[in-house]
Amino acid sequence: MSSPAWSVATNGTVAGVSGAPDAARLDVLEDLARSRRSNLRIDPDRPVPDELVDRLVGVAGSAPNHRRTFPWRFRILTGPARSTLGEALATHLTVAGDPPEKIAKARSKYLRAPTIVVAAARPGDSPTMTAENRDAVSAAIQTLLLGATAAGLASLWSTGAAVDSAEVLEACDLDPTDRIVGIVYLGWPIAEPPTADRPAPEIVRLGEVDR
Repeated sequence: MSSPAWSVATNGTVAGVSGAPDAARLDVLEDLARSRRSNLRIDPDRPVPDELVDRLVGVAGSAPNHRRTFPWRFRILTGPARSTLGEALATHLTVAGDPPEKIAKARSKYLRAPTIVVAAARPGDSPTMTAENRDAVSAAIQTLLLGATAAGLASLWSTGAAVDSAEVLEACDLDPTDRIVGIVYLGWPIAEPPTADRPAPEIVRLGEVDR
């Protein structure tokens, strides 16, 4: 079978037309993306270096955002700040009338990883821009997760009741108008997560002509 027009030549340059994709770099990205898994099998007592977390958050800030709003707001929680976050969520659940066992679990849930990254979006000047900002932060979180995977860290993107909690916003020193998009657990893995079968994405090509 012949090689695709954009395959990499033996000297490391791209073979084929100018500006075609670099297959080697694409292979690296594909392997990284496919190896990423949500994993809470984390050593809670082994810290993640601050400089590594800062680097990951910096990479996350390279995500695309409409009209260059750069809407993300990151909060990094370690040590007792994780318990403070859990207490804030427990307060929210208590007011909401949730069962005692769920409230008790909330108090300690963020202690399962040594580092918690809260990612929030600023509101836009219109409902459309607010939605665009949230989408941009979602892209930033995925970039953060890929970076964590590349660094050998386990990670998990969490949402749930915390994203609607005024108490959690306050605990994270966020504005009442901000919207939490994800709470990310980061830490060193102690076990691999089970493999997951992912269905192929739906692809529909429009406007094709006979070749």
